[in-house]
Amino acid sequence: MPKILIVEDDPDLLGIMRDILESDGHKVHTARSGPEALKTFEREKPDLILSDIMMPEMDGFAVLQAVRAHPEGLAVPFLFVSARTERRDVGLARDLGADDYIFKPFGVDELRKAVRAKLERRRVIELFNTRAAHLQTVTLLANAIEARDHYTRGHVERVTAYALKLARALKWDAEALIILEFGALLHDIGKIDVPRPILNKNGPLTAEEWAIMRKHPEVGAHMLEGVDHLRAAVPYVLYHHERWDGSGYPTGRQGPDIPPEGRLLAIADAFDAMTTSRPYRPALTLEAALAEIEKGMDTQFDPTMVEAFLQLHRQNEEGPPR
Repeated sequence: MPKILIVEDDPDLLGIMRDILESDGHKVHTARSGPEALKTFEREKPDLILSDIMMPEMDGFAVLQAVRAHPEGLAVPFLFVSARTERRDVGLARDLGADDYIFKPFGVDELRKAVRAKLERRRVIELFNTRAAHLQTVTLLANAIEARDHYTRGHVERVTAYALKLARALKWDAEALIILEFGALLHDIGKIDVPRPILNKNGPLTAEEWAIMRKHPEVGAHMLEGVDHLRAAVPYVLYHHERWDGSGYPTGRQGPDIPPEGRLLAIADAFDAMTTSRPYRPALTLEAALAEIEKGMDTQFDPTMVEAFLQLHRQNEEGPPR
């Protein structure tokens, strides 16, 4: 639950703002002066600050300067809510590092939209920081899994590239793209539980070997469920072998009941498999692979995602990344 600090010396307006934001599911802390606001900031570490400018003892500009001088206050969104409309006041707010300026009187929707936008920006920044902190480790882990399978070197990087390109074409947001990157890199992590002779077999697998291989989505999902910052990637790992007609595995989900993460990755994963040479068959050409993907509409793949994938690749006339 996002925590918001409201700094306002008018008790009536303070109560109205608190009620609006609490009704939206936020945890709201309040302060009626600058010094009280700084004490609350130190104690609660809010995700967003809304502050008046004209207040006794310490005005809003001084509060903003003190927050920005704090090591944990540099990235906290800070919005001024003020009746002061002079250009110099707005300019000073920007110069000091304010993220937005809402003029009194304001509408309820205006307040909600501003708060929602700034909280989303903070969430994306935190996700990018998490991405930078964990991406190298995730990539190393994915490469370690791939090293056990001689015939799929580079597979996760290519699948990730295809999946990100398709997700961007579908207008997925920044948060979803970050999670997708982790999910695509780790989608085959469950193969760590598959014996090497099965992974590296030159010919078709027996029924018993397929039964072992088909467990890897569930094994991988179980591994990630215990890691807080990777739990959101579980749908990519668990559902990328499901089929639109319900004949996939491990759950046999059908159509829209398959999470979109699994539906998208299924296309990228299959396309890379088709365009990569294996000991028992050569790689398909780009056009032949796209034709196979198109043939799988309504049976293997989400038809809407297939349309976007085909349009994307045929417009760009691109083959597999090398």
